[in-house]
Amino acid sequence: MRMPTRFLIGAALTALLVSHASAVPLLEPQLRLKPSSQTHPRVALTLDACGGATDTRILSALVDNKIPATIFVTGLWLKRNAEALAIMKAHPELFELENHGARHIPAVDTPHKIYGLSSAGSAEAVQAEVEAGALALTDRGEPQPKWFRGATAQYSPTAIAQIRQLGFRIAGYSINGDGGSLLGARETERRVASAKDGDVIIAHINQPTHAAGGGLVKGLLKLKAKGYDFVRLDDVDDDGTDDTTN
Repeated sequence: MRMPTRFLIGAALTALLVSHASAVPLLEPQLRLKPSSQTHPRVALTLDACGGATDTRILSALVDNKIPATIFVTGLWLKRNAEALAIMKAHPELFELENHGARHIPAVDTPHKIYGLSSAGSAEAVQAEVEAGALALTDRGEPQPKWFRGATAQYSPTAIAQIRQLGFRIAGYSINGDGGSLLGARETERRVASAKDGDVIIAHINQPTHAAGGGLVKGLLKLKAKGYDFVRLDDVDDDGTDDTTN
């Protein structure tokens, strides 16, 4: 059957637009703490709570050892982890809760697959992911979040600009502590313990069955034993690449 010329032209334009969108490189921003006059080295621990459950090894270690952390929570995680949320809310001196999106959808406004996840795919979908993620926190009595970290921590340049216009700073990192919670305990411990003054560590608190969680705890305790101070993102000055914070 012969296709109408108009249909063929439309299909070609669609293919061209998709190809162009896929060709736009995604950004994975870096974030570091600005130098300070303090004598002790400082690091910021940031933990993603994407979905699923809570790694109580990590949560208990943070509480017991008084290690502050910035926790990026999704709406999905909040629905399933009321007990862990209550523990975090009971320790406001330790935990800063920030926006990881409503449904853990990468904040990319063009069609992409990132680590097997489909991106938001449009500016409207990015906005919905960001704003509904913030609402999930405020609906539970938390302050309006100031920071956003999207699923996979990768973004299209235009999505970064859009998220900034929505009023959020975007949290990159300088050390990938647990490789998406897929690393073994020994490698996770090594990466975390190797942090230097000003580093921002990313790891995960939602995979209680993964070995990485145990390694994360050991790495953090090594830093603490070496005299490192742990800070939350909202308590310090920082510097992000790709126009994510400035």
